[in-house]
Amino acid sequence: MFVVDVLKEELDNSLQMKENYERSLAEIPKGSLVRREIKGHGYYYLVYREAGAVKSIYKGKVSEAELAKYGVFKEKRSRCRKHLSEVNKQIRFIRKVLRAKDAA
Repeated sequence: MFVVDVLKEELDNSLQMKENYERSLAEIPKGSLVRREIKGHGYYYLVYREAGAVKSIYKGKVSEAELAKYGVFKEKRSRCRKHLSEVNKQIRFIRKVLRAKDAA
């Protein structure tokens, strides 16, 4: 039964990690900055999804610092989503193993 205890502990750890990644994702501002050329001038819009629809908010001309900030947000969001996906796979696998162990 040592293996079952280890799997249950790992499941608890994975569920906690999932909660942490979801919290991190919620803290990151939604959307990405998109540059659009209008009559030869570049303007930025904050683009995000809301209720299945794509929304755009005009930001105008954006400083390099703000562009870098949104780049960091995009990278962090990508990493969190990747880790969350991996943790979800791990949770499904552990639950599957525990169900099979209970059936045996």
